[in-house]
Amino acid sequence: MPLPATHYLYPSTLYSSRSPAEVTTVLGSCVSVCLYDPVNKVGGINHFMLPVWSGEGLASPKYGDIAIEKLLGKMLSLGAVRANLQAKVFGGADSRRATNVFKIGERNCQLAFSKLEELHIPVVSSHWGGELPRKLIFRTGTGEALLKVLSKEVVTG
Repeated sequence: MPLPATHYLYPSTLYSSRSPAEVTTVLGSCVSVCLYDPVNKVGGINHFMLPVWSGEGLASPKYGDIAIEKLLGKMLSLGAVRANLQAKVFGGADSRRATNVFKIGERNCQLAFSKLEELHIPVVSSHWGGELPRKLIFRTGTGEALLKVLSKEVVTG
C-alpha cells in the first residue's frame, strides 16, 4: 500500500482530499477545523487566523467564518455528505493571556464552535485554549488527528 501524500498547511489556507493525506500545521492563536465524512472517506482541514471577515476586501480563508464555509463547500464537491460530517477543533492558544485584551485565540475558538453548530456539524473532539502552541497532524483518509503541545522553550544557536 502506498504511503499517504503529505502536505504542510500554511495559515489562511485549507486542504481536502478523497485520497489519504497527512496534513501538518502549527497553531498558536490560530484555529484549525478538521472535517471528516466517515462513510465516504473525505477529509479536510483549514487554518484560520481571525474570527470574522468584516465584509471589506477579499473574503479570505484567513477568517474563520469564510474558512469553514469554503472547507465545507470543498468537502461537498469531493463527495462528502453533509449529514455524515464530523468536526474536530484545535488551537486558540494565547501565550500572552494576562496582557492580551483582544483574546484572538478565544474568539477564534468561539467562532469555530458557533459556526459548526449553525451548520449542524457535530464537534466530536477538540483541544483548544491554554498558553502553548500546538502541532497538528490530520489524516484525511481516517479523520484521525494527532496533536502535540509544544513548549515555550526557544532554541538558539
